[in-house]
Amino acid sequence: MSTAAEGTVLWQPSEALQQGSVMRDFMRWLAEHKGLRFEEYPALWEWSAANPGPFWEALWRFWDVKSSAPYTAPLEHPQMPGARWFSGARLNYAEHVFRNASADRPALIYESELRPLGEVSWAELERQVASIAASLRAMGVQPGDRVVGYIPNIPEAVAAFLAAASLGAIWSSCSPDMGSASVVDRFKQIEPKVLFAVDGYRYNGKDFDRRETVRELQAALPTLEHTVLVPYLNPDAQVSELGPSALPWSDLLTNEAPPSFEQVAFEHPLWVLYSSGTTGLPKPIVQGHGGILLEHFKHLALHIDLRPEDHFFWFTTTGWMMWNLLIGGLLVGSTVLLYDGSPARENMGALWSFAERAGTTYFGASAAYIASCMKSGVEPATQYDLSRIRGMGSTGSPLSVEGFQWVYEQVKPDVWLASMSGGTDVCTAFVGASPLLPVRAGEIQCRCLGTAVAAFDEEGQPVMNEVGELVITQPMPSMPLYFWNDPDGTRYRESYFEMFPGVWRHGDWVRITPNGGVVIYGRSDATINRQGIRMGTSEIYRVVEDIPEVLDSLVVDLEYLGRLSFMPLFVVLQPGLTLDEALTVKIKDRIRAVLSARYVPNAIYQIDEVPRTLSGKKLELPIKKILLGQPATKVANPDAMANPQTIAYFAALAQTL
Repeated sequence: MSTAAEGTVLWQPSEALQQGSVMRDFMRWLAEHKGLRFEEYPALWEWSAANPGPFWEALWRFWDVKSSAPYTAPLEHPQMPGARWFSGARLNYAEHVFRNASADRPALIYESELRPLGEVSWAELERQVASIAASLRAMGVQPGDRVVGYIPNIPEAVAAFLAAASLGAIWSSCSPDMGSASVVDRFKQIEPKVLFAVDGYRYNGKDFDRRETVRELQAALPTLEHTVLVPYLNPDAQVSELGPSALPWSDLLTNEAPPSFEQVAFEHPLWVLYSSGTTGLPKPIVQGHGGILLEHFKHLALHIDLRPEDHFFWFTTTGWMMWNLLIGGLLVGSTVLLYDGSPARENMGALWSFAERAGTTYFGASAAYIASCMKSGVEPATQYDLSRIRGMGSTGSPLSVEGFQWVYEQVKPDVWLASMSGGTDVCTAFVGASPLLPVRAGEIQCRCLGTAVAAFDEEGQPVMNEVGELVITQPMPSMPLYFWNDPDGTRYRESYFEMFPGVWRHGDWVRITPNGGVVIYGRSDATINRQGIRMGTSEIYRVVEDIPEVLDSLVVDLEYLGRLSFMPLFVVLQPGLTLDEALTVKIKDRIRAVLSARYVPNAIYQIDEVPRTLSGKKLELPIKKILLGQPATKVANPDAMANPQTIAYFAALAQTL
């Protein structure tokens, strides 16, 4: 293949794929039941974006959502924030998971560095969920109580989540590679009643014992009444080490209870996800049963054409929203594939090997993973049998033109590559794939149905084929119900609606192309986005500035279209100190231990002062823009700065990056 340019068509959907797609089924349903006839995707999108109430009601009818009580209207109060969806309806997310259960195929296929390839049948998953739910109910867990998991991407995490959801309890999870301080910052806000935790895990051949971390969580979470130990690293791990309120996972599987599903309101909380801003603790984002149910069905069935016969895989941890979307594959009856371990094993071949042995039909990963495969020289098409893969997803950061081309040259020439971009905030993609459209190098295929995506300039005016702020101009049912501990909604409004009142501003740079495609360029704010997981700079500052040698710090992420994330950390040290190798290692080790390995900076620089505004705020976004190559005179106003002389250092550094 010759070198592709942005916009080069790399794949065209066959007529058979188009006509047999769920998207076409939905279009035929609209024509038959609503008298709405759309021949092409752009017209369907225009209608769905402009008419959110009728669109989401049509999707409800098309999928035949099971509700024990009728709704009064699909959408009330359509303003943002404050939209109300399907008031009066009562349903349960977990109940819909088992609607497409089948004895002909497994519910889960799993593998990890600790466990060989295995599977869980639909019947066994349902039995486990019912038993765990009965055990949780016996512990006093009621609708609205919080159940949390410090647990990797293994079948026990899926069963625990579905059990909590079946009761109307609220789930939240963190990956065990996160340190106790980072986990406490999240879980303590929501006051959990029950904690599911592993004793440890194995990553890249190295064992990590997490029992001491679990004890730290227990001590820091006073509302905990029970801890459930999942023996993972050591099958003989003793629950007695975690105190009298702890019990083994096996105890929860002894109840022979029939499945039952608490009927809850459409907007009853399903889970809490975390998306950090630049200040304060991570934002605890609350999303509801009904909104997630409809959104995930729409995205998985219509946009990536997922079917019951599919083996659906996405490489993720339980701390990334892609885990929640992955589990959504059960809603359409697909077999969900779980992998826990390092993707770098076997010279970046671990996931491709798993894909071959698990019979993967849809393979999802981050753009950073694709870039790493490119650099490593792995050639999946020649090293593994990937004949069953029909679709491949990429998200987490912008996928470059070269990344697109690598997939078609080194994975499969006829694969449907679905680049997508969205956010934890809505637990889905705003822009993504369509089985009716071509794949063009460097472009996301389309704006998603029911998602009124636009690019705004700084004056709040829509622009086409120009880089602008990604905004959403109509409500979506999976938008946050609220943030936990934000009773008047102040933090919620500040997070999304401060720049353009009444319009959701997401914090990404975007360009909508003349053919309806989308190019994401990276974060337009100072939030860090590494491997698709947004993190707050404030979390890093708290850890770094707690080190005695460090007086002040600044961190930015230089992710932008066509380049990998590069996160430099700048530190101001105590007088007389110099940043040497020992202190550099100390800072990185501290971040790795307290927060997570993904927070570790690519480089650390010593500076004299952190650039600040007259009011004392760190100039994160202007410094980011300067380091990305924008003229300092255009992005930093010296008259608004307390120390304008500091800018010269960053302007000079930009020439070397």
